[in-house]
Amino acid sequence: MLATASRSHTLLTSPIEVGNTLIHPQTSLADYTTYRVGGLAEWYTAPRDRAGLYAAFDWFQGQDMPLTVLGAGSNLLVSDQGISGLVVSTRYLRQSSFNEATGQITVAAGEPIAKTAWQAAKRGWKGLEWAVGIPGTIGGAVVMNAGAHDQSTSQTLVSATVLSADGQLQVLSNKDLGFSYRNSRLQGDRRLVVEATFQLQPGFTREEIMTQTTHNLHQRKNSQPYDKPSCGSVFRNPTPQYAAKLIEGLGLKGHRIGGAEVSQRHANFILNAGNAKAQDIFNLIFHVQSTVYANCSLLLEPEVKILGEFKSQFSRK
Repeated sequence: MLATASRSHTLLTSPIEVGNTLIHPQTSLADYTTYRVGGLAEWYTAPRDRAGLYAAFDWFQGQDMPLTVLGAGSNLLVSDQGISGLVVSTRYLRQSSFNEATGQITVAAGEPIAKTAWQAAKRGWKGLEWAVGIPGTIGGAVVMNAGAHDQSTSQTLVSATVLSADGQLQVLSNKDLGFSYRNSRLQGDRRLVVEATFQLQPGFTREEIMTQTTHNLHQRKNSQPYDKPSCGSVFRNPTPQYAAKLIEGLGLKGHRIGGAEVSQRHANFILNAGNAKAQDIFNLIFHVQSTVYANCSLLLEPEVKILGEFKSQFSRK
């Protein structure tokens, strides 16, 4: 998420202690995204618990600056120029509780969704087998309605607790979130997912669910590149077609701009093939999008979220 306000970079070099959390100035975001690119956050904080999160938001209320929320940084491309304002990472907000009576699981926003999928599988609870290869967090999965293997977050989500920029907590139902393909109403606003509750199906054997979960993981590893930094899938599939097939069909596998490369294994992945700049990746996304449009009259919609300023523009639907 990215607010549109702008602000000059702070001159402070030492972190500010707020409650039990630290807010750091001038922090490299390349260390916190799976692409391993990106400039500086004007301010950055990664609270260790809810108290720290609330303290950071209390501090934010007194500032005139934009707010950006990061999870695991797995679906993001951050500009080389960085991001102004406060960047809040939920990566350390981790806690899970399984309700044996109802079959519901409540998970903090920073928990890796793949870890949660394994926890459910080991209990013989059905519903998250698809998520085992997803590199993001629970919070990110809710915001973008993450999915795989023809399943998605929205199919099992009951509700999400979110924190608004003014510090108010809300519990939003599945319907409130307005899910659609790789999208929700939380995209583009400044609400932060604190935790989410899912309805799973207990009663299966551990072996049955573990077998399906393991199969899904092997399928993803055999078809997708994991050897170089990426953001996961770059483009949404233009149903009923697949972005990867369109890109591959135009001979774009292996195409490079600077240090960015269209994966030879899966054409809907753009890799940091070595010392790429965010601008290289951005330019290659634009090149792929333009080539597909020129040849197929289809505008591929980016699934990756573009944060910060770049030298050219392309559709950010």
